[in-house]
Amino acid sequence: MVISSSPQPPPAAELVRYLRHQIGLSEGALALGFKQSQLEQAPLPVVLWRFGLISLDQFGQVLSWQAEASP
Repeated sequence: MVISSSPQPPPAAELVRYLRHQIGLSEGALALGFKQSQLEQAPLPVVLWRFGLISLDQFGQVLSWQAEASP
């Protein structure tokens, strides 16, 4: 379990769209990830990877996408 002492902001709508359309996550997988992310106060991509909902390769793709998308 990953627990952070600082609250995590909700995931950006762009990240959710990316996870749905590019990574192919189902609504159920996203719902589980959101819930666990809030409970643990951990970043959504980390939770998705830790729960086996995305592979290590997909996790890397998400991180690369986030790096490119941030201003």
